[in-house]
Amino acid sequence: MKVVIADSISSRCRETLEKEPGMVVVEGADWPAEQLREGMKDCLAVIVRSRTRITREIIESAPHLRVIGRAGTGIDNIDVEAATQRGILVMNTPGENTISAAEHTFCLLLALSRMLPQAAWKVAQGGWRGDIQLGVEVYGKTLGVIGLGRVGREVVSRAKAFGMQVVGHDPFLTDKVATRIQVPLLELDELLRQADFLTLHTPLTEKTRHCLGKREFALCKRGVRIVNCARGGLIDETALIWALDSGQVGGAALDVFEKEPPGKNPILGRPDVIATPHLGASTREALDKVAVRIAEQVIRYLREGAIENSINAVGMDPEILEQLKPFRWLAERLGRLHAQLAQERLQEVTVEYTGGVSEYPMKPITSALLKGYLEHFLTEPVNDVNAVYLAEQNGIHLKEIRSREHQDFANLITATFQFSAGERTISGTLFGRRNPRIVRLDNYFFDAIPQGEILICSNDDRPGIIGRLGTILGNRKINIAHLSMGRDHTGGRAVAIFNLDEEVPPAGLREIEEVEGIIRVQRARL
Repeated sequence: MKVVIADSISSRCRETLEKEPGMVVVEGADWPAEQLREGMKDCLAVIVRSRTRITREIIESAPHLRVIGRAGTGIDNIDVEAATQRGILVMNTPGENTISAAEHTFCLLLALSRMLPQAAWKVAQGGWRGDIQLGVEVYGKTLGVIGLGRVGREVVSRAKAFGMQVVGHDPFLTDKVATRIQVPLLELDELLRQADFLTLHTPLTEKTRHCLGKREFALCKRGVRIVNCARGGLIDETALIWALDSGQVGGAALDVFEKEPPGKNPILGRPDVIATPHLGASTREALDKVAVRIAEQVIRYLREGAIENSINAVGMDPEILEQLKPFRWLAERLGRLHAQLAQERLQEVTVEYTGGVSEYPMKPITSALLKGYLEHFLTEPVNDVNAVYLAEQNGIHLKEIRSREHQDFANLITATFQFSAGERTISGTLFGRRNPRIVRLDNYFFDAIPQGEILICSNDDRPGIIGRLGTILGNRKINIAHLSMGRDHTGGRAVAIFNLDEEVPPAGLREIEEVEGIIRVQRARL
């Protein structure tokens, strides 16, 4: 059994593989694409980190390839769709860098509190204590943790060991899980008002980009200290410079930046900023762990067919998987729409399958629905294999229901999400096998296309409103590709779903919100 290690990976990977009888290991970390294609012609597995790209061309040049292993988390360098089409398993090693990331976060927090890099530099320049600004203790201080996933929870445990008071913000986490980890959940604005230190541990999405900007800094305690080892785009760096200059923020420790490498970034070189080059996962232990872990996973799959940390779904008859493909595509977009319309914490998901779709296995479709929802909130990768598990781990109760034939639709998937302050129901169907539609949003019925840019407007049912919206969009050169409307009764409330050719800018949304009779405007990207 030939395995190609096509990247610079800890030697522990090769050592683990070579302990397995019959395993032939070839290292090709410096191979160009053409040599890699040639070297993979007779291999069963290839293992990479982040540098080597496993493209469709490379996959198609390896007729015997059964598994692609990613020693790490991200899979941007792997053409997962091409691998899935070929029936090739793609697996990664999520969570192996959790401790390293948490330790680096707390290391920066302590360094920031005592201004250690500045002190070391002063001593190196011949200075001594009288030349150094006093630091602060972390004991008794309040740490605000934004994002309570794996890394965030590890930071919480370390902060408590140092006697810090911890409060958290996570719009995805349920009260049940927050109680279990003993962290009070606060709205973001309230957390900002209370915190002496802030640390971020959320994924970078449209909703979280620049979640700390000038408005948020202004809400903070004067002199708050900020640590970011998650994603650079979470902080508006221009606003951070303003906050540092004004003294509103007392210091920042950054392992990540909006642009990496940051180059000539004005935030660097300041005495109130500690900067490290994205070292969160870069420890010998983390690199060794991912190397051993991916080798073991590859061995078990090749020997036993055991699937661990799969990115794509292959544990099913290929014919059935192909039949499920349009339903899974639809379900994932229903989940994405739920995520982008969500305002509260999710507690329960009920998925009802009606008509012909109820005859198929439910789990792959439900996993696709949850994946569409969860990937907007979690830092770790979500896939068809781990979506249900991650939902359960975060306190979300799941119900699946099969129903008899629907009087209006041959196939219907209805997803009802119960939030802390209410519920939302979205239904989707397939016309034929290739024409997906959103047909219900709460108590309104539609014929909307679940793809691309979507604008959802709730308004009083009165003449002229849709015309006003069309004019606003037209003035901004935004084309309406499709429009579907529903209403409860004449003169009551109506909802319109616009499929647009491009995104409505914030100024356009504000203009729409100001139209008389408009109740609410939301946008989503599916």
